[in-house]
Amino acid sequence: MCTVVNVKFLISRVGEDWIFLILLGLVMALVSWVMDFCIALCLQAQKWMYGGLDSNLVLQYLAWVTYPVVLISFSAGFTHIVAPQAAGSGIPEMKTILRGVVLKEYLTLKTFVAKVIGLTCALGSGMPLGKEGPFVHIASLCAALLSKFMSLFGGIYENESRNIEMLAAACAVGVGCCFAAPIGGVLFSIEVTSTFFAVRNYWRGFFAATFSAFIFRVLAVWNRDEETITALFKTRFRLDFPFDLQELPAFAVIGIASGFGGALFVYLNRLIVQFIRKQKAINKFLMKKRLLYPALVTLLISTLTFPPGFGQFMAGQLTQKESLVTLLDNRTWAKQGIAEEFEYIGHAAAWKHPQANVFVTLVVFIVMKFWMSALATTIPVPCGAFMPVFVIGAAFGRLVGESMAAWFPEGIHSDGVVYSIVPGGYAVVGAAALSGAVTHTVSTAVIVFELTGQISHILPIMIAVILANAVAQSLQPSIYDSIIRIKKLPYLPELGWGHHEKYNIRVEDIMVRDVRYITLNCTYRDLHDVLLTERLKTLALVESTESMILLGSIERAQLQTLLSQQLGRPRRLEYLRQQAQNERKHMSVASTPSSEEGNHKVNQEVRFQVSGWAIAEWEEQQLDEQVNFNNCKIDPAPFQLVERTSLHKTHTIFSLLGLDHAYVTSIGRLIGVVSLRELRKAIEGSVTVKGVKVRPPLASFRDSGTSSSDAEVTELHKLWNRHTNLTLPRDPQPSDSDEKSQ
Repeated sequence: MCTVVNVKFLISRVGEDWIFLILLGLVMALVSWVMDFCIALCLQAQKWMYGGLDSNLVLQYLAWVTYPVVLISFSAGFTHIVAPQAAGSGIPEMKTILRGVVLKEYLTLKTFVAKVIGLTCALGSGMPLGKEGPFVHIASLCAALLSKFMSLFGGIYENESRNIEMLAAACAVGVGCCFAAPIGGVLFSIEVTSTFFAVRNYWRGFFAATFSAFIFRVLAVWNRDEETITALFKTRFRLDFPFDLQELPAFAVIGIASGFGGALFVYLNRLIVQFIRKQKAINKFLMKKRLLYPALVTLLISTLTFPPGFGQFMAGQLTQKESLVTLLDNRTWAKQGIAEEFEYIGHAAAWKHPQANVFVTLVVFIVMKFWMSALATTIPVPCGAFMPVFVIGAAFGRLVGESMAAWFPEGIHSDGVVYSIVPGGYAVVGAAALSGAVTHTVSTAVIVFELTGQISHILPIMIAVILANAVAQSLQPSIYDSIIRIKKLPYLPELGWGHHEKYNIRVEDIMVRDVRYITLNCTYRDLHDVLLTERLKTLALVESTESMILLGSIERAQLQTLLSQQLGRPRRLEYLRQQAQNERKHMSVASTPSSEEGNHKVNQEVRFQVSGWAIAEWEEQQLDEQVNFNNCKIDPAPFQLVERTSLHKTHTIFSLLGLDHAYVTSIGRLIGVVSLRELRKAIEGSVTVKGVKVRPPLASFRDSGTSSSDAEVTELHKLWNRHTNLTLPRDPQPSDSDEKSQ
C-alpha cells in the first residue's frame, strides 16, 4: 500500500506525460534493438549454413530454401494461433483506430507477443519484407499496455481521449526507433495515420521519438556495433558541389517514373490479393491449409534468389541492409572512357557478373524485387512494405545515376571545374521518391536525410518526392488505403482529385430517410421492439411522431438498462413477493384452526399459480407503461447537419471530429441520418446501394433558389404558428412581369 502511494506521489510530481513518454521510448528502443539483434543472428545463420555447404550445390540449395520456408511457416502459424490480428502491416488498423473506431483484440498483450515474435522470424528469413509498418503497430501496442498499467494508479489514463493522444505519439515512436529518424518518424506517422492532427500532440511525438531513437543508437554503441552515434546508413557525398543544375531534369525523371512505379506496386499488390479471393476453390483450399500459401511463396522467392542460380544476376546473396549500403555508395561502378576498373570489394562484389554488366544486374534486380515484394507482402505474417520499396527505389536511382555517369564519363563541366557524377545521390533520390509514391507521403525525404546523415541533395529529393506523389495520388490510393479497402475496414476514403461533381452532392442526396427513432412518450413495448429489430449503437430521441423534433440521442446500452430495470429479476421477485404476501393474508383470514395443517400445501399451490399466470400479466402491464427517461443518460446535442450541407463539407467534418454518423435536420425536425457507409458509397460513386440516393449528374444545374428555400420557409411558418398567433412576413414572390423584365 505504501509503495502504491509513493508511486502516485511521484507521478503527480514529475508529470504523467513525461513518465509515460519516457517509458514508451525506452521500451520501444529495447524492443527494436533486441529484434534487430535476433534478426541479424537469423540472417547470419542462413549465410553460415549456405557457406558451409559450398562443396555440394544441392545441399546448398536445400539449406538456402528450407531455412526461410521454416521461419515463414512458423511465423504464419504462430501468428494465426496466438493473434491473427497481428498479421500484416498494422498502419491501416491504427489509422482506423485513431479515427475513433474500436477494433477488438488489436491492442492486447497476445497481439504484442505475436507481432514481435512473428516479425522477428519473418525478417530473419531474408524475404523482401519491411519492419516500419509493424513497428508502428508494436509501439501502439506498447502505448496501450502502458496506459492500462498507468491507469492502475488512477489519473488521466482512465480517459479514452487521452489514450488516443498517446497512441498518436506511439505511431511516431514506432518509425523513430525503427530508422533512428525521430523528425521524419513524427512527420511520417502524421501523414499515414491522421487526416487531421491535434497540434497539442506534436511535442509528445517528438519527445518520445527522439528519446527512443537516442536509446536505440546508444545500445548499438554499447554493443560495439558503432563507435559513436551516427546515421544508420551514413553516406559520404561531397558537400562543396553535390550536384549540378543540369542534373535536375534527371532527378525529375526519377520522381515521375517513381510515381508510376509506386502506383503500379499498389495495384499489383491489390490485384494479387483479389485474384486469390475471387478464386473460390483456391481460397477455400488455402483456408484449410493456412501454411501452404506462405510456404509456396517463400519457396518461389528463395529459389529465384539462390546465388549460384538466377540470384547471381540480382545480387541474391545480399540482405536488404547490405543491398542498401552498396547502392548508396558514392563511388561509380561503371566508368566508361576511364582505363581503371572499379574494384568491387566486399558486398559490392555481388553486383559484378562476368557475363553481364552492372546495368543488366540492376535492371534484373529492380524487376524481380518489384513483383517479389508485392507478392511477399500478401503473406499472412507481420510485415511491412516500406523497406523493400525503399531498396527498389534506391536501385532505380542507382541505375539512373550509373547511366548518367556512363553518358558523362568525365563529369559535368561548371565554370571550368569538372565534377563527376555521384550515383549514390541518385540512389538516395530514388529511394525517397518511390517510398513516398507508395505511401503517399512527403516525409520520406526527411527520413532519408536522417538515415544518411546528409542533406546535400535536399533540393532534388524534394523535387522527386513531390512529383512522385503528384503522379501516384492521381492514379492509385496509398498502400495503406488500399489495404483498408481490401480488409473493408470502417474508414472514410479521401475525396479524389478532379471529381468536381462530388463537391455538388448534398447531404439530402445521400442520407437514409428511414430513420429509426424513439419518441418521448413511447412505451417499454416500443423500446423492446426497437432493440429486437435494430442493431444500431445509438437511437434518435424525438418529441413525437407528428413533430419529429430531435431532442437528443440515446445509446443502445442505456436503453437496454432501462428495459432491464423495468422487467429485470429484482422487480419480478419483488412482485412475486408482494403477490405471495397478499395471498397469505387472504388465506389467513379465510382459514380456521382446523385447516392450519394444510397451510403449507396451500402456500405451495399459491406460489405455483402466481408464478404461472401472474408474471405474464405483469409483464404485459409493465410493457404498456410509458418510459421514464429521468434516469437515462441522453446526449442533448448529437451532431446534426442540414440537408443542404455539401459532401465536401460533410467529409471534412466527419474526418475532423471522428464521427461515425450524423443526424440530418430541417428546422429542428429529424429528416434523415448519414453514416460512414453512405459517405463512402457517395465518394466511391455508387448509385445502386439501397438507402443511398446519390445526386443526379445534372444536380449542379438544379435551381437552388426556390424549391428548397420555399420548403424551409413553410416549415418555419408552421413552427412559428405553433407557439404564437402572429404571422411571419413572407418574402415577396416575383411576378411574371418582373421575371420577364429580368
